[in-house]
Amino acid sequence: MVKTIIFLLIGFVLLIKGADFFVDGASAVAQKLKVPSLIIGLTIVAMGTSLPELAVSVTASISGNNALSVSNVVGSNLFNLMVVLGLSAVLTPIAVSDDTLKKDYPFSVACAIGLLVMGAIGMELGHVDGIILLVVFVGFIIFQVRAGLKHRREVLAAGETEEDEEIKDIPALLAVVYIVGGAVAIKFGGDFVVNSAVDIATAFGLSQTLIGLTIVALGTSLPELVTSVVAAKKGELDMAVGNVVGSNIFNILMILGVASAISPITFLMENVIDIAILLVFSLITYLFCRTSKLLGKKEGAGMLVLYAAYMVYICLR
Repeated sequence: MVKTIIFLLIGFVLLIKGADFFVDGASAVAQKLKVPSLIIGLTIVAMGTSLPELAVSVTASISGNNALSVSNVVGSNLFNLMVVLGLSAVLTPIAVSDDTLKKDYPFSVACAIGLLVMGAIGMELGHVDGIILLVVFVGFIIFQVRAGLKHRREVLAAGETEEDEEIKDIPALLAVVYIVGGAVAIKFGGDFVVNSAVDIATAFGLSQTLIGLTIVALGTSLPELVTSVVAAKKGELDMAVGNVVGSNIFNILMILGVASAISPITFLMENVIDIAILLVFSLITYLFCRTSKLLGKKEGAGMLVLYAAYMVYICLR
């Protein structure tokens, strides 16, 4: 068991550091190809924090551990929403922009509703469902890029200084090494996490769903936690909200889209219940944000308490 836990921890480290190296390398290559930094930020960097979840869910889907595949995504989204955002609000009250409230947040809720409907019908995410999710994901990326370019033009037209993403200047050959090395680390990290999680669940007589909602979800959500907490501390408050909302959208559309397109994912009733809880928590958080367009310390503490109650519930069920 000690060996299994060590491999689980090694897997998380490989996933997180591999994602960092992959994003740095891919961003550097894109910059050398004269791709605008704004586009890099909206695509490569934004998707980077979801790479650990992608590796785990795809690996789980291919190996037939479907319960782990779904619970990892749902668990990560719950953790992002209630813990990452809640902790950020406790540290520093977060002002939420109108754009996030009117567009991004409702779209993330719509994605969760779509997932619930798809999963409940036939209790499976099939190849067609996966393709639909990926098509919507591509449309979402195109919309984000167009909106970003429009905002960029408006900023430049107003004579304001454009704020570029911080992209490391890495030599081309080293950037390729970063990309390849990061991809390899993500691949093996995903294998280690999935195999270790299944072994732990088997040894303790726990369900893969419970392991996916707790240990695996927490481990793969560490990039979002670090990014949002650092953003909140730096005063980049809207980034803290945008990172969570964007990551939750990517998790459902990209990760479950890729996983189910490769291999159909069987849904359990527990998955349906957890997605329903995600929707309830999303609405509660939306009301917190909508009331005063601010997530304060009290709201953040309330979100953490709700998540703790949910943890007790899934452990007892």
